[in-house]
Amino acid sequence: MGISKTEIFTDQQNEIALFAKAFGHPARVAILQHLFKIDTCVCGDLVNEIGLAQPTISQHLKALKNLGLIQGSVEGTRVCYCIDPKHWTKMKQILSNFLNQDVSIKSDCC
Repeated sequence: MGISKTEIFTDQQNEIALFAKAFGHPARVAILQHLFKIDTCVCGDLVNEIGLAQPTISQHLKALKNLGLIQGSVEGTRVCYCIDPKHWTKMKQILSNFLNQDVSIKSDCC
């Protein structure tokens, strides 16, 4: 497989792409929705709520945590996860700026 060449793109372009990747799988969307709904969670609860295997949930949690959208804290043998408000706000601002761009319609446009 070829190199992704992310270095030829701006930091903002790479950041938008990474955030978009977080929403690129319905399981990650469901995890985020569940975390917003209950404010905190443990992995076992997510397995019951989402209906996927524990290793699959763990992979999605890892992806979301690596992006900084969620944070986790160890409590005994369990890890509790919640939305990271600082990074969530930053992500919303970046995506909002990108998505709020408007197209001007010109008659000679393709």
